[in-house]
Amino acid sequence: MKKRKDTVLTHAGNHPDANHGVVNPPVYHASTIVFPTVKEFEERGHNPYEGVQYGRTGTPTTMAFEEAITAMHKGFKTVAYPSGLAAIAGALLSVLKSGDEVLMVDSVYAPSRKQVCDDVLARLGVDTRYYDPLVGGGISEILGANTRAVFLESPGSLTFEMQDVPAIAEVCRDKNIVSIIDNTWSSPYLYQPLVQGVDIVVEAATKYVVGHSDAMLGTATVAKENLYRRIKSTANSLGYSAAPDDCYLGTRGLRTLSVRLQRHQENAMKVATWLREQPQIERVLYPALPEDPGHAIWARDHSGASGLFGVVLQRAPEGAVAAMLDDLELFGIGASWGGYESLAIPTHPGPLRTATTWPYEGPTIRLHIGLEDPDDLIADLQAGLDRFSNAP
Repeated sequence: MKKRKDTVLTHAGNHPDANHGVVNPPVYHASTIVFPTVKEFEERGHNPYEGVQYGRTGTPTTMAFEEAITAMHKGFKTVAYPSGLAAIAGALLSVLKSGDEVLMVDSVYAPSRKQVCDDVLARLGVDTRYYDPLVGGGISEILGANTRAVFLESPGSLTFEMQDVPAIAEVCRDKNIVSIIDNTWSSPYLYQPLVQGVDIVVEAATKYVVGHSDAMLGTATVAKENLYRRIKSTANSLGYSAAPDDCYLGTRGLRTLSVRLQRHQENAMKVATWLREQPQIERVLYPALPEDPGHAIWARDHSGASGLFGVVLQRAPEGAVAAMLDDLELFGIGASWGGYESLAIPTHPGPLRTATTWPYEGPTIRLHIGLEDPDDLIADLQAGLDRFSNAP
């Protein structure tokens, strides 16, 4: 029976028959795994790719979560990591070596740029070159002789440009270059990049998959077996091990992902539509809005939008943004997003850019719209915008 997306989301990774009828896969805490014979120890105990052989390489709890993510992405297999950044670093380290080059989108998540590329990869002799997120199929013209991977993030989690993922993936495939995308904004429910030709999808399951701001978790899902072996062996060699309790929370979060995302989108659209009409706002950065430059690509590739977007404010005195945000009642000031609660932080995209120029002079903020009543969120933001306007 071919199952539709919501059915897969509800049942993937559940095996009651293997767990005494328990509906949810239980939490297995384990390090040592014992085997009944030397023969089985020699055959299974040294194979990190299949079955349970040591706690670090996964337990039934880990594998149930990985199975569910794989089913949502229609991939070959998934590796779980202790954070989204671990998944990003693990994927890149799996396909790059000294002397190689990675093309990294200029709108990428800041830790991917600063901590992974400009620090870790640089120390290992891997060059990073940043490219315009809007290059599309034109990326073929900037590939170098040593380019071995192209990294995408669509939309970018600070500036929200939409990339033409299928066009870039096609070029990579033709040139035998690995394509990797950070798909955290969409989650596997709203977008499945493997279907459009991407090789590896990484996500911070910390965010929408877990959904409650109480677990650190990452995933890398691959299209083919050879990439799975590279990613799994690298994760094992580096000692990456997602905690079983966090994998349990990730699997549990998946079961309500569709209904939560529907509410996140409804709330975000209402708030974003209101914000674009306010005099303090220069632009709302949200591809679900019809006037957004990336709307056509978003509508073509995605089945919905999440609750994360950016706002460019009019130029204002120093301190105006703090005056706006400090006294918000319903928006917390904190990193991350994807939980049930609303968040607001100042952002500074301009200094991060090296391949492109950020075109706005006014301050920017990023909003995560949670599951509160949107009219209450609008009232809170209205008071904040009044403080912004009246800042000395």
